[in-house]
Amino acid sequence: MMGSSKCMLMFCLLITMSMSCIDAARHLLQAVPGLPNPTTVMPPLPSIPTTLPQPAALPKLSIPPMSSTQIPSLPNMPSIPNMALPPMPNLPTTIPTSIPNFPTSIPNFPTSIPSIPFLSPPPSN
Repeated sequence: MMGSSKCMLMFCLLITMSMSCIDAARHLLQAVPGLPNPTTVMPPLPSIPTTLPQPAALPKLSIPPMSSTQIPSLPNMPSIPNMALPPMPNLPTTIPTSIPNFPTSIPNFPTSIPSIPFLSPPPSN
């Protein structure tokens, strides 16, 4: 019963706050002359043309076709010399299945978790 009355009280407060916000907004719209009033008729928007203007005609350029042997080289671009690369080192081609000198078991690791006396349940009689 107490929970529903708290819920009802919160609902009433929420309604009151929202109504006061609506009243404050209505008061601002009526009091400030620069803001449009909901009863004022807005002027119509200017018409936007739906067709794009045609661009001016560009003059035609007459460029003769070039063959593949006449392609000009880029200026200030040095060519890469044909130098010999150093030989690649001999890397192993197989991956070892076991790592040498790596222990397979961890020493002094307990196989069971010891019980802590004050956390364990008391023995039943």
